[in-house]
Amino acid sequence: MARTKKVKMAGRFGPRYGLRVRRMIIKIEELQRQKYVCKRCGKKAVKRVGSGIWECKACGYKFAGGCYVPSTTIAQSFEKSLER
Repeated sequence: MARTKKVKMAGRFGPRYGLRVRRMIIKIEELQRQKYVCKRCGKKAVKRVGSGIWECKACGYKFAGGCYVPSTTIAQSFEKSLER
């Protein structure tokens, strides 16, 4: 399946569903597929295993987080309030 530069991962939908929806999907899928920094070992090796399940490929640390990103904005604000 060919993808162009403009539509990226949303190329699989073709002209269906509208541009706005496809752009939102591109943004979400780029976030969920990138690597994140591990809280335990500090390496950039955390990948999404399933919906809300994240695992560090370096140290094997597995934890629950957000559906598309390991730490949601609500969780970040909660951690900041605990630090105070």
